[in-house]
Amino acid sequence: MGMYPLSLLESRVAAQGMELCIDSRKATPGCVFVALPGSSADGSQFIADAVARGAGYVVCRPESAGNCGEAEVVDCADPRQALGLLARARYGTASLPFPVVGVTGTNGKTTTTYLLDHLFASAGKKTGVLGTVSYRWPGHHEDAPMTTPDCLDVHTMLADMRAAGVDMAFMEVSSHALDQNRVAGVGFGGAVFSNLTQDHLDYHHDMETYFKAKAKLFLDGDGKPFADRVMAIGTDNPWGARLAGMAPEAIGFGLTASGASGRYLEGKVLSSTTAGLRLHARFEGREWEFTSPLVGNYNAENLLAVQAVALGFGLDPEAFRCFETFCGVPGRLERILNPQNLDVFVDYAHTPDALINVLNALRGAGFKRIVTVFGCGGNRDRAKRPLMGEAVARLSDVAVLTSDNPRHEEPEAIMADVMPGLSGAAEVFADPDRRRAIEKGLELLHPGDALLIAGKGHESTQQIGDVKHPFSDQQTVREILGCA
Repeated sequence: MGMYPLSLLESRVAAQGMELCIDSRKATPGCVFVALPGSSADGSQFIADAVARGAGYVVCRPESAGNCGEAEVVDCADPRQALGLLARARYGTASLPFPVVGVTGTNGKTTTTYLLDHLFASAGKKTGVLGTVSYRWPGHHEDAPMTTPDCLDVHTMLADMRAAGVDMAFMEVSSHALDQNRVAGVGFGGAVFSNLTQDHLDYHHDMETYFKAKAKLFLDGDGKPFADRVMAIGTDNPWGARLAGMAPEAIGFGLTASGASGRYLEGKVLSSTTAGLRLHARFEGREWEFTSPLVGNYNAENLLAVQAVALGFGLDPEAFRCFETFCGVPGRLERILNPQNLDVFVDYAHTPDALINVLNALRGAGFKRIVTVFGCGGNRDRAKRPLMGEAVARLSDVAVLTSDNPRHEEPEAIMADVMPGLSGAAEVFADPDRRRAIEKGLELLHPGDALLIAGKGHESTQQIGDVKHPFSDQQTVREILGCA
C-alpha cells in the first residue's frame, strides 16, 4: 500500500484515461475506486472487494485507508469532491466549449430548464438538458431516474454533449445533489435560484441547512460569490432576497421591486387567463412586453428567471417573443384533452407552496369549482403533509385524498398525517387506491369545474415498497374517459 496525492492521480487519470468506479462490483484491474460515504451503504465497506477485483487506486477517508491492501491510497476528507475532480480529468470536462447553466430552487426547476431550452434553441443553439423529466441532447433522449444524475454520469453526459456539438446545457440541480457534491467538478457558467419553500426537511432537517445547500451553486467554500458565472436570483422569496444580498453582481428578478437593489429585472402581470399570460418587463432602462400560453403568477416568475439569465448571457429582449410558441412541460399543469370537454389538469405539485401556486392559477382562471386529487410521498418530509392538506382545503372546493408514491410507508398512515390539514375543507373523500380516487374526482366534476390531479406529474410509475408499478395519471384519465 502506498499514499498517493490526489493531484498526481488527476494527472494520471487525464493522461491514461483510467476508469473510475464507485461500485465495487464494477471494479476492473487498474481502475480507481472511490469509496463514497452514504447513509444506507458506505463505500468504505466495499474497499476490500474492489481491491480483490483489481482496483489499483482507492480514494477514501483517512480512517478507511488501512483497508486498501496493495492498492495505492488517496486519503481525503471529501471523497465526493475528489470524485468530481477525477471525473473532470477523466472526461475532459474542465473546460467545456459551452456554458452549463444550473437551475435550483424548491419549485420551478423543470419549467425553467424547459423554457431555457426553448429560448436558446429558438435562437439557433444546439441545447442539452439534464433534469427531472429526461436527459437529452441532439441524438440522445432517455427518461430521468432522478433530477440530478450521480457525479460520474454528469461528467459522462457533459462529454457526450460536447461530442454532439451542444452550444448550451441546462441542468436541474437538486439540494440533495449539491449537498452530496454530485455536481463537483462542473464549471457552471450560469446559475438560477427560483425560490425556497418547505420540502426535503426529512433530509436537511431545517430550512437554514436547506438554504445553505442551495447556496452552494452561487457561493464558494468561503461564502464568496463565484466570479465566473452569470447568476439570476428570484427575490420575491425571502430566501432569494437573502442570497441576492450575498451575491451583489447577480441579476435579481421578481414581480415586485420591494427591497430590490443593483441589477433587477422587474416584471408585471398585465393579464392572466386560461389562455395564458401577458407581461411587462423592465431591466436597466429597457422595457418590453411578451406573452406565453403558460398560466399563473408562478409561471410569470419562471419566465422572468429565464429572461434574467438570458440577459446575463447577452440575449436581446426581442428573442423573448419565442415564449408565445412554448407548448409547456409534461406534467406541469398539463391539460388532458377529452371528448367530454372536461377541464382536467395533471401537475407535479408535491409541496405546500407548489399546490398553492397551481390552485391559485386555477382559481384565477374563473372555474366554478375546483376538485383536487392529491397525496403525499412516503419516506419523505412528514412535516409538509398537513400543510399540503391545508393548501388544498383552503383553495379547493372538494378534496380527494389518495396515495402518491408510498414507498415503504402504509398509504393509510400517510393519509392520516394529511387529514388534520383538511379539517377546514368543505368536502373530503379519501381512497388509498389512486385510480379509484381519480375516478371519484372525475365523477364529482360539473360543467365549468376543474379537476386537478396533483403530485406525480410526468411520472409513469407508482413506487410501492421497492417496486415501481406502471401508473400514469394522464393515461388513467384517458382510460376512464374512454379516450386512451
